[in-house]
Amino acid sequence: MASKEKRRIAVTGIGMVTPVGNTTEETWDALRAGKSGADQIASFDASGFSTMIGAEVKGFDREAAVPDKKLLKFASRSHAFALAAAAEALADAGIAPTEEDSHRWGLTVGAGMMSVAYDDLKVIHDYATDENGYFDADGILNPDFPGNPVNFCRWQSNAGLGLLTKQFGIRGYATSVHTACASGGQAIGSALKAMRRGQCDRMLAGGFDSMLNPIGISGFCLLGALSTDNDNPAGASRPFDKTRNGFVLGEGAGFLVLEDWDKARERGANIYAELAGDGNSLSCYRITDSPPDGNGPIQAIHQALGDAGVSVEEIDYINAHGTSTQMNDRSECAAMKAVFPDRIHDEIRVSSTKSSMGHLIAAAGAVEAAVCCLAIRDSMAPINANYGEPDPDCDVNLVVGEAKPGRIRAALSNSLGFGGSNSSLVFRNPEEVPA
Repeated sequence: MASKEKRRIAVTGIGMVTPVGNTTEETWDALRAGKSGADQIASFDASGFSTMIGAEVKGFDREAAVPDKKLLKFASRSHAFALAAAAEALADAGIAPTEEDSHRWGLTVGAGMMSVAYDDLKVIHDYATDENGYFDADGILNPDFPGNPVNFCRWQSNAGLGLLTKQFGIRGYATSVHTACASGGQAIGSALKAMRRGQCDRMLAGGFDSMLNPIGISGFCLLGALSTDNDNPAGASRPFDKTRNGFVLGEGAGFLVLEDWDKARERGANIYAELAGDGNSLSCYRITDSPPDGNGPIQAIHQALGDAGVSVEEIDYINAHGTSTQMNDRSECAAMKAVFPDRIHDEIRVSSTKSSMGHLIAAAGAVEAAVCCLAIRDSMAPINANYGEPDPDCDVNLVVGEAKPGRIRAALSNSLGFGGSNSSLVFRNPEEVPA
């Protein structure tokens, strides 16, 4: 069991905006059904790229989601997702910062890697480059230059953090994490550590991102990381399938409300799970790949289990990073087989929900952490969609065909980022937490 000295942390609120739903329950229903959020990209003309498909958030009303018009002026697309998901998480928890306790609330976010929007870069190109395409600062002084100085504030890496603290009145510990695809998971892990240090009693923790723009698509296309199954967007993301050929780029946001376990119990809060353990490592193998033997992920998983005081026999569900790229899926499976050699083939249920909603990059780990909490709540492991042809290197117990019921004592969420950042989180069923 976990050490008595460690402060227990409860998950009491969840909020999500994803390609398969603009709320938590919409998203969860879609993931249990294996519904795809991928389609032809609609937000810009992607016909010139090798990949023309993506998993976009659909029908999102930013004005309704962010009623403060002044705040909305400073918000990018992904910031609006974050504000909406965070508001849902706080409403779900039934608690929010007040004047009396706002200094005991904290905020950790996994923030996206795009620092400047494509449209803003295009303005610079149109007005501030010479005939050879080189930057000419005098162009910015052109009276007709339409650039907006607010954009400078909007695209700072901590802009989303600032908007969230202002919107919800959080005055305590705050930090923004960017470790590529591991960002959301590591932000939640950072929140766990800050609360254990006693810096906060409650925290809002999550991630947000949107790279579905010409710059984001072009970068991943050049890396050869995206699926080019343009005629079959719904089936393009197929983690662990032998025919997998890249991920589907998505966007969205996910947030959790975290509270001191005893304080949550005292106020009668609904507790989804205990955030029990956090593990991190750096693979230092390749900028875009995990090591074939799974060494970095192995370290992160072992750390998370040790931190949680959870044995390999207690994990009943793994939400895998599972990007649908050849190397990542093979490496992660090697890691899972190394850590859970006796149970990963037929006992522990495994699925990558990226098969339905695509890869949300900095938001992925936060959304998938929320999925683990919902899986524990409903005793239901969501589908690893689009699986058809087995890969001998990925012979783990995948949830295929339909969601698989069964009590989940503890769940593991893996997030493995470009650059070798590895994050693992362990969530424990509230019924397994000692009184």
